[in-house]
Amino acid sequence: MNKSVLSVFFLIGAILINAPRAYSENIITGSGCSVSNVGYLTDIAKEYEKRTGAKVLVRSGGSVLGIEDLSSGKVDFAASCRGKIAGDSEDIQFIQVAWDALVFIVHKSNPLKSISLDEVRAIYAGKITNYKELKGKNMPVKLFISLSRKGLSGVETSIKEMILKGGKPVETANTVLLASTGIVEQMVEETPEGFAVAGFSSARKRNVKMLKVDGIYPNKKKIASDKYQLRRPLFIVIPKKPKPGVKQFVDFILSKEGQKLISSYGVVSLMDVK
Repeated sequence: MNKSVLSVFFLIGAILINAPRAYSENIITGSGCSVSNVGYLTDIAKEYEKRTGAKVLVRSGGSVLGIEDLSSGKVDFAASCRGKIAGDSEDIQFIQVAWDALVFIVHKSNPLKSISLDEVRAIYAGKITNYKELKGKNMPVKLFISLSRKGLSGVETSIKEMILKGGKPVETANTVLLASTGIVEQMVEETPEGFAVAGFSSARKRNVKMLKVDGIYPNKKKIASDKYQLRRPLFIVIPKKPKPGVKQFVDFILSKEGQKLISSYGVVSLMDVK
């Protein structure tokens, strides 16, 4: 599909998403987590429309944007790869629908194959700035971080909690801040010296290399069994009193059939984790 056609689809989606709620009771709108949208949400929305006739229009932009859109009434639901935090509206609820895992990605041409969590912490602390310090090529580490105007993305919030132990990344001359994890993944695809943290569910579909962590490669089976130990939940966020169509869509995602679909897309479903 060429860029002009994609632009038209995006424009139509943006118009519908920002239209009044009364636009159509047969249309559900959502925005948020790029990891979820690329990983499973776009696919399951198409399947739901095929089965029910109800249109589900979703756009990326990051968890922060999605939750903000939901809280302000611009959309019917949000996708998020972080749980509820201080400052979130009390009128919304987070419903886990799948699992993901943090992964570390580099350009396909980068010979680096594995990294340790201590080395990741050192990169984020500005202590490792060249791949030769990781026994790689002599080139700078260009760190891409997803940071929206409203704060850390879902991925970066997970990094702060799971890896940095509450700490913050140190910005260096080779730190690049971007609006969402989707853009981060695209930049690593195009940048030979690029390095970033992403979500397994979306990164596996990108033209990037996912690194082993302490010798363990991230794949669906190892994430589900917790052998790869950076697993984290994916959520759909809805109002505490959602409109009927939204509840029906979420119920479908949580159903046995919906979970089978998520698993078939290569994403770790709730039923995959015993």
